[in-house]
Amino acid sequence: MALNYQTARYEASFGTTQQLPKSTTPEIAFAGRSNVGKSSLLNKLFGRKALARVSSQPGKTANINFFLADGIRFVDLPGYGFAKVNKGERQRWADLIDGYFSDDRSFNLVIALVDIRHDAQKLDIQMLQFLTSNQIPFIVALTKADKLSKAKQNSQANALAKQFGIDRMALVITSSETGQGIDELKRFIAQAVEID
Repeated sequence: MALNYQTARYEASFGTTQQLPKSTTPEIAFAGRSNVGKSSLLNKLFGRKALARVSSQPGKTANINFFLADGIRFVDLPGYGFAKVNKGERQRWADLIDGYFSDDRSFNLVIALVDIRHDAQKLDIQMLQFLTSNQIPFIVALTKADKLSKAKQNSQANALAKQFGIDRMALVITSSETGQGIDELKRFIAQAVEID
């Protein structure tokens, strides 16, 4: 039975770790740099135009946003790096992400978003190393693939897998413009929450 993404709804938004609700359902978390296209990918996944707020200004996700679809929680973490905010606010975001991962939660899968057009960035490498060392299951969604040719997409994916030191099979090439890779992402999510 497939997960019904049509039921997706915004649940709540939290600005401090203390506010986070108890983890009572399987959770799929989305992590990535501020300008990587997290909200756009979530909207494509849910088949909605604007369930997750998309902004032309990177770094607008300043809180942890929770969405619920078919009994599964989708967690949109604040983007890291890049955003033009003051140091105190950047620290709050870092603490939020840290607090989320050190909480006793059902980490079924983390989808780490990486812009396919760039080589491995230090912050992305650190995030993947953190997930690996804490044995948190993850895959990498390479975003903005529509900006590259098919041949370039594949060579970039191979190069990034090597740079990150992870299996090429753990990378999904995606585009929230064309829908490329969305079905593959849904398969990974279904496996993670044990839905046939």
